[in-house]
Amino acid sequence: MGINIDLSVKIGNSTLPNPIGTASGTFGYGSEYEELMDLSCIGAIYTKAVTLKPRPGNDIPRIIETPSGIINSIGLANVGIDKFISQKIPFLKTLPCAIVVNVAGSTEEEYLSVVQQLEEVENIWGYEINVSCPNVKHGGLAFGTDPTQIERLTSALRKKTVRPLIIKLTPNVTDITLVARAAEDGGADAISCINTLVGMVIDTQKKKPVLQMKTGGLSGPAIRPVGVAMTYRVSNAVSIPVIGMGGIMNTDDAIQYLLAGASAIQIGSANFIDPRIPQNILDGVKDYCNREGITSIGEFKGLME
Repeated sequence: MGINIDLSVKIGNSTLPNPIGTASGTFGYGSEYEELMDLSCIGAIYTKAVTLKPRPGNDIPRIIETPSGIINSIGLANVGIDKFISQKIPFLKTLPCAIVVNVAGSTEEEYLSVVQQLEEVENIWGYEINVSCPNVKHGGLAFGTDPTQIERLTSALRKKTVRPLIIKLTPNVTDITLVARAAEDGGADAISCINTLVGMVIDTQKKKPVLQMKTGGLSGPAIRPVGVAMTYRVSNAVSIPVIGMGGIMNTDDAIQYLLAGASAIQIGSANFIDPRIPQNILDGVKDYCNREGITSIGEFKGLME
């Protein structure tokens, strides 16, 4: 008989039923996976990014496989906030897991407007703020690379909601701990760590990049060591929970993130290979806890020598 394990994870003023989540952009709006897996096993669905207006995304090709992952340049294709609320929320409301809406924008005002509209919708657990998008008002700089903008945006969003506010950081910075601390200072409840790394694949016959946008975001096993290291650094730099992600393909990968200091994890590219992986990893985490005598997810912190 196994021991009783407390799988819950507290973030802000709310609690996730378990630490396993599905990363934004890899799980659609949830309904795409309804017939492929038991959605009740997931602690949280982090939805496809939602912007103020619908976005068609970048021209194709916009995704390519690499030897140890994929590179995507989707371009935040999504239905926009109005259709998200009218067409996607009704299904999401029926799910037993937490619904975390991934919010993206080009300006601070766009982020604020999307969250303001979502505040009127019941059954949303919290927000994950994607700060890797171009800020056209600041000459193309990304929000996610500027600690000052991160703190200001987070602070402005904090005034709009009491729901959990999670800031998703890009690894494409000199020191990720600086932007993590800025998010915490702005009032974030948690940090998602990490988004994709910049990558490129070149067609040597055509002598041109394969992706229409030339570069894209690299995800999958290739970035796992980077994600684990950044999760370790960020979790030691802030006092709020860190949600680790990047190349989690099995239970051992997930355990690495938890030992590195993550309070929860997200599974991304692996969902494209086997939709049952989140459930398999949850079962694997329970087995590991049983073997190691761990009675709560919070006990992982401090276990690594």
